[in-house]
Amino acid sequence: MSPRGRWFFVGLLVAGAALVYLQAPAPARAQDLTPAQRAALQAQYDELQVEIAQWQKVIDDTNTKKKSLTGDVSALTAQIKKAQAEIDQRNVVITQLQSEISQKTKAVQTLETKLQLGKDSLAKLLRDKNEIETTPLVVIALSSGSLSDFFDSISTIDTIDSALQDHFDTLRGIETQTQKEKDALSAQQNAQVDARYQVQTTQQQINQNKQQKAQLLAITTNEEAQYKKVLAANQAKAAAIRAALFPLRDAAAIEFGTALQYAQVAQKTTGVDPALVLAILTQESNLGQNVGQCYLINDTTGAGAGKNSGTPFAKVMNPTRDVPIFLTLANSLGFDPHAQVVSCPIASAGGWGGAMGPSQFIPSTWALYAGRIASADSVSTANPWNPQDAITAMSVYLGDLGAGVGGYTAEHTAAAKYYAGGNWASAGKTYANQVMAKVSSIQSNIDFLNNL
Repeated sequence: MSPRGRWFFVGLLVAGAALVYLQAPAPARAQDLTPAQRAALQAQYDELQVEIAQWQKVIDDTNTKKKSLTGDVSALTAQIKKAQAEIDQRNVVITQLQSEISQKTKAVQTLETKLQLGKDSLAKLLRDKNEIETTPLVVIALSSGSLSDFFDSISTIDTIDSALQDHFDTLRGIETQTQKEKDALSAQQNAQVDARYQVQTTQQQINQNKQQKAQLLAITTNEEAQYKKVLAANQAKAAAIRAALFPLRDAAAIEFGTALQYAQVAQKTTGVDPALVLAILTQESNLGQNVGQCYLINDTTGAGAGKNSGTPFAKVMNPTRDVPIFLTLANSLGFDPHAQVVSCPIASAGGWGGAMGPSQFIPSTWALYAGRIASADSVSTANPWNPQDAITAMSVYLGDLGAGVGGYTAEHTAAAKYYAGGNWASAGKTYANQVMAKVSSIQSNIDFLNNL
């Protein structure tokens, strides 16, 4: 065989060896947890599940009894025990997830190594193929030692073409498998974050319950009057929570209890936690990023002016995307479109204003949800300035953004998307962090009301 024929053959052997490597099964990976350890963790998890159910029964039984000092102490004790068992259970889950994440990380690294080797091998084959195809047959014929060598070289071209196709097919399979492993790893990492967040929030609940219990235990059974003072104080705190006002943007303020009721009704359909809805409602009301409240003045250009200052704004509402819908909505609800306040454009963002009501939907987005909101709230036309419609809209929209599945990561991501849309991963992070910080505080108030 000529030197050129041998060179083709060696190149094919190298490519073939790489292909065999790509197709070989992944080597066995060391497990972070032995089967015995996994079984022990599962048994611990199951035991904690039984304990949680037992304490829940105590809570349910106690809550059916008339309020008394003993009953309140028993209820708080059960809530503390149940919460602690839930923490222990989530710690088991975290341990299991850490093991699974470690395994998935190794799997992804192995697949990525295979993928890189495959791409390197593929590049070598392509270079070989290109060199062969750019070499005239007459040159190959003249460089071959014999007619047999010439036909060997021509056969090598066909063989490399076949090897290339096999490489393409194999790489596509590895890329698909790598992406699946990465998706699974991301889901497990999110689940671990969720579990840790639940541990933190449950620990806060335990601390609050312990304070209440200590307060009650300091009262003797002969101090019924003092106990009644504690009950009265709790009732007063509950009343203050319910009466606390949400200073809604572009709408009249409503009480916490009313907003909570609207969010709880919406939750039945959307699955979105009311605490998240109310946290975003608070964030939207207090965000303060608008230059000021604006009126639409020119339907053709979308220009407007500040409500209080009269300052002209060139981009109050998008004239093609939003103005026609806004005018139709004004006709349906019976308001003057040039005397209805909407958000001013944010100069730093460079975009359009025109967002409506407490939930700050622009008209074109509101139109996408108006039918679902009207159906949920049993109205003919959904009104973005009506608190119930606005809260329902927030819940529906957050549900579509993935918040309905629950958990810290899903809610954090939904909040970021609510604020920044497609640019949520960067522009929405700070907003989402602020929202999730409010969720914890709002949930604490909800829990207090529920425990009365």
